[in-house]
Amino acid sequence: MSAWLPTAPCVPERCATPEGPAAGPPRAALRVAAGLTAVLAGLALAPLTAPLRPAARHRLTRVWCRTVLRAFGVRARVTGAPPPPGPVLVVANHVSWLDVALVAAVLPGRMVAKREVRHWPLLGPLAALGGTLFLDRDRLRALPGAVRGLAHALAAGHRVVVFPEGSTWCGRAHGRFRPAAFQAALDAGAAVQPVRITYRPVGPAAFVGDDPLAVSLWRVAAAGRLTAEIRLLAPIPHGAHPDRRALARAARTAVAGPVPATTCPATTVPDARQTAVARDSANRPAPSVHHRDSSIPAASSSAATPS
Repeated sequence: MSAWLPTAPCVPERCATPEGPAAGPPRAALRVAAGLTAVLAGLALAPLTAPLRPAARHRLTRVWCRTVLRAFGVRARVTGAPPPPGPVLVVANHVSWLDVALVAAVLPGRMVAKREVRHWPLLGPLAALGGTLFLDRDRLRALPGAVRGLAHALAAGHRVVVFPEGSTWCGRAHGRFRPAAFQAALDAGAAVQPVRITYRPVGPAAFVGDDPLAVSLWRVAAAGRLTAEIRLLAPIPHGAHPDRRALARAARTAVAGPVPATTCPATTVPDARQTAVARDSANRPAPSVHHRDSSIPAASSSAATPS
């Protein structure tokens, strides 16, 4: 565990809980089967898309991701206008393993993920084929090189997708945006596209702390009416802010939006002893969505940017 890696207060026991009507076990089982089938179909067909032009691959990626979401029973809603063609750094808050499919269904691009994702079975090769940019999050000295890699991708005309909170939050609150990726946008002269992800209800979608993937899959599939909204906010043009920290703050302010009516349950524990327990178990790098190495990976949901 590296002390400088991002953490969040969210824990499954308080934040990732079923809410609203339930789909029932038979329908949930069908959704899990359909969702996994859609994922495996994409994995099988991915090598065939390699010779295609980027625009064609992006269209197929959108269709595939929308199919995966719908198979798991998630209804996607898109608001806002997409950015114009060209290099742009897409930054979004991070709630769930669903986020990657949701963003890719609207703004497919080169995702940023931790280095270990490359070695995951099935999904690792798919991530590599998709042009994922892998970061070694355990080596702070590797950060300047990683930023240069992001800047080169942007300068080459690619869209790059980052979750700069660096860890998943439950969606009721937001973490600060780590500024490293924003330096790449400044170096490449690229605009920043803030994206706000919202799930209703929040509990079933949240994938936080040491939440097992299988449990999260079932919770999503068992939700009666789970809606994912992706709001494309006003782009931040290059030169609007003098440095990466100011740019990160501006993007975070845009994504966080108005102060939510509710707060993360893990931040409102009733006494000091429970607060200490929540802080001790919350989103530690080893078992969290960004650091799970021994469990089944959740697509590219470990995409993150260190500070």
